[in-house]
Amino acid sequence: MPPAAFFHKLSRRSLLLAALAAAPASWALPARTLQFPRDYGSHPDLQTEWWYITGHAKTAAGREFGFQVTFFRSRVDAAEGLRSAFAARNLVFAHAAVTDLEGRVLLHDQRIARVGFGVASASETDTDVRLRDWSLVRREDGSYSARIPAGEFSLDLRFTPTQPVLLQGKAGLSRKGPDEAQASYYYSEPQLRTQGRLALEGQAFDVDGTAWLDHEWSEALMHPEAVGWDWIGMNLDDGSALTAFRLRRRDGSALWAGGSFRTRDGALRVFNNDEVRFDGADTWTSPHTQAKYPTRWRVQTPSGSFEVRALLDDQELDSRGSTGGVYWEGLSDLVDAQGRRVGRGYLEMTGYAAPLRL
Repeated sequence: MPPAAFFHKLSRRSLLLAALAAAPASWALPARTLQFPRDYGSHPDLQTEWWYITGHAKTAAGREFGFQVTFFRSRVDAAEGLRSAFAARNLVFAHAAVTDLEGRVLLHDQRIARVGFGVASASETDTDVRLRDWSLVRREDGSYSARIPAGEFSLDLRFTPTQPVLLQGKAGLSRKGPDEAQASYYYSEPQLRTQGRLALEGQAFDVDGTAWLDHEWSEALMHPEAVGWDWIGMNLDDGSALTAFRLRRRDGSALWAGGSFRTRDGALRVFNNDEVRFDGADTWTSPHTQAKYPTRWRVQTPSGSFEVRALLDDQELDSRGSTGGVYWEGLSDLVDAQGRRVGRGYLEMTGYAAPLRL
């Protein structure tokens, strides 16, 4: 990397760290009715926000892939008092990854830029997030398009809703800790019908599959005792959708937990803190960071007990070039108490390589 580009990148990283250090005292988010399409868009008045799509797809010949597309927006409080048009008041980050089950490999890429100057943007009226030539856009018909030309792969996918928006927590306000300040506005769109094209190292594949979208925004997400979280978003084969998460203390115990289960016909059960349990097994040690990740989980919820099985051990992503952390995010199967595969989705584990801070 040329020196000028290095220092440009370093300055943006420094601004992000300064923003986190200078963030004002947090407050409890008020309960509010989410308004669409407005709330599909960006909320720059709050500190942290992300749009997150994960899914699985396969070719007509049966070759299977997993994919992740995530755009983050972060408010830079350190720049609020600056008059310069070049002040980075908001930063946009993006992560993308493809899991190739046949090749047993994960490919990933990342981007970062300040909002403005035609480089990065996040619309406040609908989902329209762009970072250079990467984009996630909601269309007038309600479908989403993701275009991600990355280094070793590319994604050109369209996601079409088949179910209504799923409001997580209490009508879209999701607690993330024992204090009311640890909360986020949070909705999901599970069971997205997926079609498009995926390319790996120049070889293109037409694919079809199913995806899951999360959109979450908050002023303060992490309790001081929390070092990371474990999360699953699973599309079940019968059309149901399962969300479960827990925030962990340093000793591995659960600080807070939650989630939901929605049946195909729309019946929703929201889980309380004491109703979700994660028990890990089959630990995998990353050769890249030496972090130890459970790649098989037993997850107990009021809607059933399940096992989550990673389909590839090495799905660790190193995002130290953008958001600054290392995490595991990977395609996984959902198995019921009788040992039957009942769904597929993504497992996310953060804070194993180092404590996460948001």
